[in-house]
Amino acid sequence: MSKFNQYILIPLRDAMRNQAERNAYFIQGKYYTYRYLAERISAIRCAIHDWQSEEKVVAIAIHDSIDTYASIFALWMEGKAYVPLHPNQPVERNKNIIAQVEAKHVLDSEKNEAYADVCQVVYTASLEYAKEYVDDWAEATDDDLAYILFTSGSTGVPKGVPLSRKNLAAFVEAFWNIGYELTQEDRCLQCFDLTFDLSVMSYLVPLLKGACIYTVPYEGVKYIAVVQLMEAHQLTFALMTPSTIQYLRPYFEEFDFPAMRYSLFCGEALPTDVALEWSRCLPNAEIDNVYGPTEDTIFCTAYRLRRNEPNVEHNGVLSIGTTMTSGKVIIVDENNQEIHDDQVGELCLSGEQLTQGYWKNPEKNAEAFWFAEDGTRYYRSGDLCFYGEGGNINFVGRKDSQVKINGFRIELSEIEFHARQFLGDTLVLVLAYTNSEGTQSLAMFIEAKEQDLQALKDYLASKLPPYMLPTKMIYVEKFPVNSSNKIDRSSLKKLI
Repeated sequence: MSKFNQYILIPLRDAMRNQAERNAYFIQGKYYTYRYLAERISAIRCAIHDWQSEEKVVAIAIHDSIDTYASIFALWMEGKAYVPLHPNQPVERNKNIIAQVEAKHVLDSEKNEAYADVCQVVYTASLEYAKEYVDDWAEATDDDLAYILFTSGSTGVPKGVPLSRKNLAAFVEAFWNIGYELTQEDRCLQCFDLTFDLSVMSYLVPLLKGACIYTVPYEGVKYIAVVQLMEAHQLTFALMTPSTIQYLRPYFEEFDFPAMRYSLFCGEALPTDVALEWSRCLPNAEIDNVYGPTEDTIFCTAYRLRRNEPNVEHNGVLSIGTTMTSGKVIIVDENNQEIHDDQVGELCLSGEQLTQGYWKNPEKNAEAFWFAEDGTRYYRSGDLCFYGEGGNINFVGRKDSQVKINGFRIELSEIEFHARQFLGDTLVLVLAYTNSEGTQSLAMFIEAKEQDLQALKDYLASKLPPYMLPTKMIYVEKFPVNSSNKIDRSSLKKLI
């Protein structure tokens, strides 16, 4: 049997049949049952089937709507993949994506003719339900695609990361092997845009167990919406980026979420002190720091926070843990030779969750993937790491953030660590920039109102050598975040 059917389509179908009257989604203040989800999937499937089109990838204009989610499942049941188009991104960028994947149709739950000149737009909200159509799936193999996500490319052209059905099924299998036990009683957060891969776990995994998903609207301030959902609905499962709770940190003393059972973090480095403070808001929750790039299907390592004993960490950043069951990770030197113990090298990933390569981009594939002597294919993550206690992996920083100042190689995370030690719960970020003389300098961004910097400068000077001291310190009242809920570094860099 296809692993995609075994781990995804069959559990999804069974949930819709067995939990028909239970709630599947809470969107924009309204509940939608599993029965209604099945009806919307069925209506959209019938329309797709009537196309009689051979296209393998279909675009979805994403919205915080039940039809957007139903469109994803309908495409999978029809043996097709989806590519999400964000409504707040430039139309020309989305048209470039449509052209790259050769999509002939766009599924849209809102009336929008923006793409009518390049493909056929199907207004899904107008599709009427006629009969249940959530099994008898179209023929597809595990090697066929499940979705393609496009990220920013260095050339200005969006870069596609295709993930197969096998990749996604392997993730789901490995996810359950971690030991998460979700049931139909769970209430789960979905706070990500569907162009961000963490959304896939958030909208999919709970449904496989008959749970209810609570979504965060695309409009408004996300971290405020998150805490409102957690308070009003006593959520039990949540995956967030660390930036989300960084913004909530000043209010931790007001929070008490005893219903929360699992709180996961991914997408950015997770400071240990923030995680421990957050744990006091969730007295009954397991708190996990998970890691993985889009290329390795959502996340591929996990570390569980220790509440009452020392944690594995580096520079105040929590370990990313050990690999999940579907993959293999190694740390290599500049010659692709595996290294061990406390040696710092680049983290490389392999296994069933790994993409087959970037979409129609042989040059990027040649840079990012390589084969070991035993024939294993690895992806270069660009993340510098080393093994800590118990084989848990410590994150040091991005390879491209390891900069040379006056000939000295330094880690920006080390400077951030010492600044946080002095400033307490203030958010700090250090970026390298090219100064007027054409050499590298360091700028430190501090999320706070402007104040006297001398005490901070004196403290850093007592902890760091002169070449590691920032030449600029810039106060920002609120750090900008991008659509993935991560700190928007490119926007900050414009302030230098």
